[in-house]
Amino acid sequence: MIAMPAAYAASMSAMPPKYAERFRGFLPVVVDVETGGFDNERDALLEIAICIVRMDEHGSVRPDPAVSAHVVPFPGANIDPRALEITGIDPTHPFRGAVEEREALDHIFKPIRKALREFDCQRAVLVGHNAAFDLGFVNAAIRRTGYKRSPFHLFSCFDTATLGGLAYGQTVLSKAVQAAGIEWNANEAHSAVYDAERTALLFCDIVNRWKMMQDCWQLHQGSV
Repeated sequence: MIAMPAAYAASMSAMPPKYAERFRGFLPVVVDVETGGFDNERDALLEIAICIVRMDEHGSVRPDPAVSAHVVPFPGANIDPRALEITGIDPTHPFRGAVEEREALDHIFKPIRKALREFDCQRAVLVGHNAAFDLGFVNAAIRRTGYKRSPFHLFSCFDTATLGGLAYGQTVLSKAVQAAGIEWNANEAHSAVYDAERTALLFCDIVNRWKMMQDCWQLHQGSV
């Protein structure tokens, strides 16, 4: 994780920033899904996890603990055995505690809506590693369940694969996370909760790194 120089810490404003102004009215929410394949219309959504990103009084961001759900495959859903080999998910396990897609969406949307009100943001923006994949499955589940009030922007997203390539020269999640100095456990990867938590830490590290560089530059300009 990036260290904070003393000069930077001393320069931070005591006035809390307005979170709603940081990302143009968007609230970043990290999402990871585990699925039965790559086709969001045909393949099952099996797990979903979110981490809401919040801002502290100095303008630095950090993730909340993950909120997650195991999901019952929708009727007629395809599940590719090769996908299960990667994730280790057993959709038929009796202790899995899976819920129907509608209930899963209700469960993860509730804290997002609460955070939107708390920070006076207009809409959540999905943050994901190869974010279009996760957003596609979320939107497909919304369509299948007839959900009318999704908190997420329909198509805008923040992609940590792109941001990781910019910040660290790494686009693979495990490599980008480790390049940022964040612990990575390969045995826990490919669960929605773990991947969402690591992606959230990666996103926050990149955002905070950029803020530190901006503030240091402004401090330097002010001293010239």
